[in-house]
Amino acid sequence: MYLRKLFLEGHITFSLEIFPPKPGGDFEPMRAAVREMTALKPDFISVTYGAGGGAIGRTVDIAAYVQSQGVPALAHLTCVSSTREAVGHVLDELSGRGVTNVLALRGDIPDASDFPSPGHYRYASELVSDIRARGGFCVGAACYPEGHVESPDRLHDIEFVKRKVDAGCDFLTTQMFFDNNILYRFLYRLLRHDVRVPVLAGIMPVTNRGQVERIVRLSGTALPPRFLAILDRFGGDKRAMRQAGAAYATEQIIDLIANGVTNIHLYTMNKPDIAAEIMANLSAILSR
Repeated sequence: MYLRKLFLEGHITFSLEIFPPKPGGDFEPMRAAVREMTALKPDFISVTYGAGGGAIGRTVDIAAYVQSQGVPALAHLTCVSSTREAVGHVLDELSGRGVTNVLALRGDIPDASDFPSPGHYRYASELVSDIRARGGFCVGAACYPEGHVESPDRLHDIEFVKRKVDAGCDFLTTQMFFDNNILYRFLYRLLRHDVRVPVLAGIMPVTNRGQVERIVRLSGTALPPRFLAILDRFGGDKRAMRQAGAAYATEQIIDLIANGVTNIHLYTMNKPDIAAEIMANLSAILSR
């Protein structure tokens, strides 16, 4: 199923995310996590590309396994360290396994002065364009409500988002955020620049203090006072922080849906139990 058709139906969508095990890691816990997640009946499950753009074979395998459990898969595909030929081979493999939805990402720039090398991609918009020209896929891309860490300002960031949409992107998925007002302002900026594809709101349930430190270091995400108060009060108690983090994510989602944001993507960090708790809190709202 192409996800763009799902978004056109107009009902609330709720999706989950899973990432592959490290090279050499045991695959069975991943399969078990997939089975637990698909049992929750999300609209789709997003499968990341692996740390540093590695483990693509596992991404394809997991995406195919997700679909074997009766749930559409969205396979991440990064391009910055790959040639067009290599990306074409991955797309061939995805298509051959019945995976027809791809999240087109640039990925981390390699530490090399000659980037980009001849034949390599520079921007995600180039990957979007190539996939669209190839056909047979629904293509999503990433967006950043607070601006990409490499963008000089938010205007430049919106221009890069629009470039991806103009290249043929069907939908956008946001980076995680903890203040819904940041997303609402971002959505208005998109409309002012005539970006009108569906936007999935990316929500991260924070269940331990270490997650927060890592998130801020990598993305610069703003933490509102209310969230910081929760972290200060419960961050030293694992059970309490887990419960508080799930509650905070639940409240974010309720507010988003109440304000017309109907596509929710949960960054589950391979924790089906957290996803199950949040979806149970939202059962009547999601009509599940």
